[in-house]
Amino acid sequence: MPSPTVTIKPKREKPIINQHPWIFSGAIASVKDANPGDVVTVVDSKGHFLARGYFNPKSQIQVRILTWQDEPIDDAWWQKMLQRAIDSRKDQPADSGFRIINAENDFIPGLVADYYNGWIVLQALTLFIDQHKQHIAQMLMEMMGARGVYERSDVDVRGREGLSDAIGQLAGLPVPDQIEFQHSPGIKLLVDIKNGHKTGFYLDQKENHRSLEALIAGSDETQHVLNCFAYTGAFTVAALATGKTHVVSVDSSLEALQLAEKNIALNELDQTEESYELIQANCFDYLRDATEAGDQYDIIILDPPKFAHNKQQIDRASRGYKDLNLHAFHLIKPGGYLMTYSCSGAISQDLFQKIVFGALADSGRQAQIVSHLNANSDHPIALTFPEGEYLKGLLLKVY
Repeated sequence: MPSPTVTIKPKREKPIINQHPWIFSGAIASVKDANPGDVVTVVDSKGHFLARGYFNPKSQIQVRILTWQDEPIDDAWWQKMLQRAIDSRKDQPADSGFRIINAENDFIPGLVADYYNGWIVLQALTLFIDQHKQHIAQMLMEMMGARGVYERSDVDVRGREGLSDAIGQLAGLPVPDQIEFQHSPGIKLLVDIKNGHKTGFYLDQKENHRSLEALIAGSDETQHVLNCFAYTGAFTVAALATGKTHVVSVDSSLEALQLAEKNIALNELDQTEESYELIQANCFDYLRDATEAGDQYDIIILDPPKFAHNKQQIDRASRGYKDLNLHAFHLIKPGGYLMTYSCSGAISQDLFQKIVFGALADSGRQAQIVSHLNANSDHPIALTFPEGEYLKGLLLKVY
């Protein structure tokens, strides 16, 4: 049986040798005996082995590399790679929520899997992973000792692979509508994996939630906090858990705020309703109205959804980030803090910092970078894949 082969153009093999996992159509000289979803051997213009990956001619990224070794992609390979990713998260408690597989960053392109207290949520982002998701789900369930695996492959990148959305049970027991998991010491949260954003929750922000808690715990006075794009209230619960805050949480989704209220009650933080407000509103409009009203806050959190899905949307996204941060600077008390984020992979850390600087300059305020904020350690970034660093943030002290 002929071996599916992809030959790279002369002088285009360097990124592959340097272990970047993507091969774009422009680097390919020829394709032999390969059908969509096939595992292919990648060779240079002289026929020398470079890598092995999977092929999809419908995608601009026509090959995603699985290994740079001349080895078969079989069950033994899957066991090895899945187990390696799982072992790297051994420090995560079994009743918590964390990422198991972080796609290219765990050297398994196209596969994302998150774990919530005995349940796994899987995202198949590419054709090859979609073709093998049932088998992968079964393997992960057994390796993790999980009760069931649910699919949330309703992401825009599937369209570029010629795939439509796919949602539903993949393996094991039916997943409950809401799952309770241990978010951090003393804090529990509910996640709606069937209807929530991404796999139901922003697990990548877990350590930043703790950073907010530590920031507030170090203050002597009650802190007035504004949490924009509050979603299901993880930053809100972290702030309220200190017992030193009044938190205003704003989100456009009523369903998300209803789950945020459940999360506040779950942690018995609803004893004094004067300590928090949940407001359904567009965050851009709310910030403008609050600025006009002369409101002031000690801490503001800006954690918006992805604004730029590709390079063509960078300019529009930049304007959005600048508008948010400009109004936030007007609303922060002197000596207060801004936690501001971008989860747009197309917006680099350097560009994001320049956007926030532009907002600061227009506001007439002064600010210091206290720290750069990133995703948790369960969301590692492969050194050869800088595109994997999508979440970036700044903790700023504002004067």
